Amino acid sequence: MATASEPTPVDAPMPVDPVPDLVPARMLNEFAYCPRLAYLEWVQGEFADSVDTVEGRFQHRRVDQPSGELPEALPDGAEAATDGEAPGRIHARSVTLSDESLGAIARIDLVEGRGSEVTPVDYKHGKAPDVPGGAWEPERVQLCLQGLLLRANGYACTEGMLYFVESRERVGIPFDDALVARTIELLQDLRRVAAAGQIPPPLVDSPKCPRCSLVGICLPDEVNLLSAPDQPINRDDLRRLVPSRDDALPLYVQTQGAVVGKSGDLLEIKLKGAVLQKARLMDVSHLAVYGNVQVTSQALRELCARNIPVCYFSYGGWFQGITSGMAHKNVELRCRQYAVAMVPDASLPIARRMIFGKIKNCRTLLRRNHKEPPPAVLAELDRLAGHALTAGSAETLLGIEGAAARCYFSELQGMLKDDSLVFDFQGRNRRPPRDLVNALLSFIYSMLIKQAMVTALAVGFDPYLGFYHQPKYGKPALALDLAEEFRPIVADSVCIGLINNGEIGREHVISRGGMVALTQNGRRKVIEAYERRVDTTITHPMFGYAVSYRRIMEIQARLLARHLLGEVRAYPVFRTR
Repeated sequence: MATASEPTPVDAPMPVDPVPDLVPARMLNEFAYCPRLAYLEWVQGEFADSVDTVEGRFQHRRVDQPSGELPEALPDGAEAATDGEAPGRIHARSVTLSDESLGAIARIDLVEGRGSEVTPVDYKHGKAPDVPGGAWEPERVQLCLQGLLLRANGYACTEGMLYFVESRERVGIPFDDALVARTIELLQDLRRVAAAGQIPPPLVDSPKCPRCSLVGICLPDEVNLLSAPDQPINRDDLRRLVPSRDDALPLYVQTQGAVVGKSGDLLEIKLKGAVLQKARLMDVSHLAVYGNVQVTSQALRELCARNIPVCYFSYGGWFQGITSGMAHKNVELRCRQYAVAMVPDASLPIARRMIFGKIKNCRTLLRRNHKEPPPAVLAELDRLAGHALTAGSAETLLGIEGAAARCYFSELQGMLKDDSLVFDFQGRNRRPPRDLVNALLSFIYSMLIKQAMVTALAVGFDPYLGFYHQPKYGKPALALDLAEEFRPIVADSVCIGLINNGEIGREHVISRGGMVALTQNGRRKVIEAYERRVDTTITHPMFGYAVSYRRIMEIQARLLARHLLGEVRAYPVFRTR
């Protein structure tokens, strides 16, 4: 845990104005439902799909297509020239209106009426609820704001309609004084909360959370538990809201000369015109290509549009770069990250806990896998972990980590069942690795750092500015930080498993001039083993629910963001048991 003497840099004021110009009517709906949800979506730019959001888009597909005309409103007292006929009927879909004085904007699903008397119609994908007023407050205030925007643009609007697609039912919502006042009040509250630059706290044990598409980003129960450091964590109070595994998984392509192209909603991997494999874009979390693999501009554009990163590796497995779509909109988080990372006294407490977690996880792996766990080494790792929590500088912490690494790797051979010279490990070496064990470790570490970088980008961080690893040209310092806790329990565990299970041997390596590299078949086996490991579910030692290592890394990154934004006192290090 953090000590009382540690600074609280996350309390520093925001250096940017977080308030966008106009409030979308949809955000008023979200704010009435949950202020934290509106802040996450509108200010921090977070979004994630759920069954409800996908179904809602599908049911909106017709009204989202602009059609019909909304005639210009007439000035007060003016009458339309109709040659004695009734004013024409208005039936306009997907109409966008805004007003600077209200400070709001809306895309109205449907506007009906005659002349200057109009009615907004908002489509909802569920059934009409049996509640007073005919609908829940979030839907009513969203519709009322649409009506106020129509009024501000010169139309007469006294009521709106909610159309519930599932029950095919229209519910009329009169815009009375009470609803208008409530709508204006919520609109002002939303702008005030956004301007304060402080995310609202999570709801407590709310039934709204399980169906929320952003629950895995918000982490309501986890943040509530960790925000009270003086209270013991009771895992019985925490609901299982975070999915155990990701639906989308990485796609690896290492066949030299292959071309990754796009065909509809599929990625196609071809070699000399022949299709080797197809993958649905919705099932791909990121694309990893090794060596001379081409990605067509059509595929690259679609991957960027869907925020699916492309990671580039050398033929031998060195992580060389990444292509991603538009940067995450969470400027607030990056400002906090920069402010903390550039002040040693502010970043050191985070770095201490990361290295503490890494050393503790090294000790756990030794206890689990060593033939005869040496008590002296376990005690030394325990001692160094304690010193890591009290290191007075980044240089001291670096020395502690180095001492722990030497101690840990001195016993790595004792975790290997195969004692042959093929797996003779005399210590860590790299650039280039000089034996098979080091070649395995280097290759797996590169995949782990790739995963950490993809995670950092998805959360909204700048992956090149860390809290422990120092900035250096081309060095993904934050990705290296996030990977520290997972090096022993994911990467080293994969290496040990490959050797002890007989999945890899001399035939999977190439030796040239003292350098050892994996063959293409060897890399394939390592990739398969790595993916099995990160997809393995374990019981989270702090929260008690079953979750995969891949998902845990994302949770850690999001909890780091919550710490930087002032919601969690200390970065909650991940320690397996």
